[in-house]
Amino acid sequence: MPRNDGCEPALLLDGVRFAHGETRMDFDLRVSAGEWLALIGPSGAGKSTLLDLVAGFLRPASGQVRIAGSDVTELAPAERPLSMLFQENNLFPGLDAFRNVALGISPRLWISKADRRAVEAALASVGLEGYGKRLPSEMSGGERQRVALARAFLREQPLILLDEPFAALGPALRADMLKLLAELRRRGGGMPKTVVMVTHHPEDAATHADRVAYLEQGEIVAIGPARQMLSGGADARVSRYLGLPGENV
Repeated sequence: MPRNDGCEPALLLDGVRFAHGETRMDFDLRVSAGEWLALIGPSGAGKSTLLDLVAGFLRPASGQVRIAGSDVTELAPAERPLSMLFQENNLFPGLDAFRNVALGISPRLWISKADRRAVEAALASVGLEGYGKRLPSEMSGGERQRVALARAFLREQPLILLDEPFAALGPALRADMLKLLAELRRRGGGMPKTVVMVTHHPEDAATHADRVAYLEQGEIVAIGPARQMLSGGADARVSRYLGLPGENV
């Protein structure tokens, strides 16, 4: 569960404004340390744009992006203390699993013996011991996403962004991957890593998220505890999106 002890939030979007052509997006968001937040909403609502603003792939026209109390608004993506998983292009096709994971330590792939052991341990932690020499083309979709997870957690960043990385997987395999993610983020003791996850599968949010934020037309229009938000009675707009009757529809 998120921490509510007055400490700096893991992520803060303060008056973040972004424009793409005629589309205007306005984001204000506070995510507590150790929280798992799910972002839901129709296509084009701004979910991936929000993640790209946090990651630094997009720059806001105004406002601040703060991670663990530090202003990262002007920092390049590689300088931000986070890891991000995408639905596609998580791995470099010409690199084997070992080297794809090793990128989490060194972009130039110059690693020490200790780093090598860490990479092998990371692969083992996601159930891929002995897979180091396999190319992405030689692995299943679920195995490729396990490699991406191993790299993300090897980087030891406090914030993890997920842009539907498991959407192409079947329901059972997607559930397995989310369970693995939940286990990995709590390893090592202490505060679990903070997760912000875009999903089009409300059942994923119901199972794992602490809170759900609903986006519509470039804004977060409703946010609250996952169970309440997904029950059908929290907000009429969320209920309509979920296809539920809802108390306020």
